[in-house]
Amino acid sequence: MLPRVFGRREWVPGGSYSTNGSGRFNDITDETLKALARDLHIDAVWYTGVIAHATKTRFEGVEPCHPDLVKGEAGSPYAITDYFDVAAELATAPGKGMAEFEALVARTHKAGLKVVIDFVPNHVFRQFRPPFNRSNFYTLYGQSLKLPVDTDYTESPALGTGNCPGNASPGTGDWYDTIKLNYDNKYTWNIMRDVLLFWAGKGVDGFRCDMVELVPADFFRWAIAQVRHQKPGIMFIAEVYDKGNYRRYADAGFDYLYDKTGFYDALKEICAGWRPAYWLTGEWQFLGDLQPRMLNFLENHDEQRVASDFFLGDGRKALAPLTVSMLFNTCPFMIYFGQEYGERGMLEEGYSGRDGRTSIYDYCCLSTEAGPAGDTNGKTPAGDTTGTAPKDEYLYNRYKQLTALAKEPIFAEGKTYDLMWLNPAGDRFDPNRQFAFMRAHGGKGALVVANFDDKPASVQLNISQDAFEYLGIPVDHHFFEPIEIPAHDATIIKTFNE
Repeated sequence: MLPRVFGRREWVPGGSYSTNGSGRFNDITDETLKALARDLHIDAVWYTGVIAHATKTRFEGVEPCHPDLVKGEAGSPYAITDYFDVAAELATAPGKGMAEFEALVARTHKAGLKVVIDFVPNHVFRQFRPPFNRSNFYTLYGQSLKLPVDTDYTESPALGTGNCPGNASPGTGDWYDTIKLNYDNKYTWNIMRDVLLFWAGKGVDGFRCDMVELVPADFFRWAIAQVRHQKPGIMFIAEVYDKGNYRRYADAGFDYLYDKTGFYDALKEICAGWRPAYWLTGEWQFLGDLQPRMLNFLENHDEQRVASDFFLGDGRKALAPLTVSMLFNTCPFMIYFGQEYGERGMLEEGYSGRDGRTSIYDYCCLSTEAGPAGDTNGKTPAGDTTGTAPKDEYLYNRYKQLTALAKEPIFAEGKTYDLMWLNPAGDRFDPNRQFAFMRAHGGKGALVVANFDDKPASVQLNISQDAFEYLGIPVDHHFFEPIEIPAHDATIIKTFNE
């Protein structure tokens, strides 16, 4: 979740902090956290945007940022200004932020949940602060910075931008608010290790590491070992995109890796009708022994909401990919806050416009009438024509059911048997729009058939004796009977003769 956006407030698109306010650490209550563990069976919460970052807002005791460098009113959570402090907007009063974050960590642990925060190792805000100096960055000698916005900000020689360090003239789509850290300088390694140890010392249980492919894998191999020497068991998640790099960063010590260009992209293309459902088999086989170490998702702060007009237009239409992504293998699954309520992300929030995402750049709220805290007094932002959507109770209940299933040994620990090779196209099965597999553990099994089509399906499957033998379960004739599957949904049948 993004604490800045958490809770319900009246707000104006693109409004300032003084106009719109911000979610705070204290808004995430004991009841909120208990509900996540109790109802959605969540194990850990990733709090996004905790660390101090660039903003146009002037806070007491916080050095102001040049407004032309800041994206949006609130600023990007990934344009870090101080690795050793929290974002001032998340505190109830000046100087209270760190204590309130520590209290949130304690509340989260009390609810039986682990705490994950971002580690942003590739770049910092362009107006860097100690302990950094120019040697920690890429200097473009003989070149002056040319920003894609009208500004009086000057930088000569220019420092290399976060995503294009050799370019002194970044474009509007570049991370021009940031500068890239130089890992040829081993002093940079030491600083970033100390950042990890600092937050681990605050009780943080894990780090979601941003854009790891832009940072040497050798650094992570060294830093993760250093941190685990002092904090055994701490978790590291890699935001990695290129499938060809999965092994490299897994070998560097990461527990989990984003499966973005594999499973996520395949599911999105299948939903759109651009790929056949059987395409998932190849993505699964590609992973091999890495499968348990992937992190599956349908949403995060970078991706468009599944219920947005840019993806499926309705959260209920995501039940087929949700079921497959959550139940097909043993790897963990991530839910982005509001996803379970049908959040559409279709409001005009400010800097990023109406793009199907929840803005990470501005002070705003989710558009659903009831947010994760259970509030029911949602407000329509002034000047916005889309209105506030009601909470989708049916969808929320389905999430509760699926997350409960995902925690059962059959799905959390069991073997997988892909049935697609046994079921070519025919009158009773369409491998372009349906996907079928079996799971089993401890002599108990389940059959799952997902339907990506926009109309209901009645399917009848071929299942070999080998499937039951491999899974260690007795033959169940219920698996051979016709199975009715609603449109954009899945049917799950557990063994009857357990």
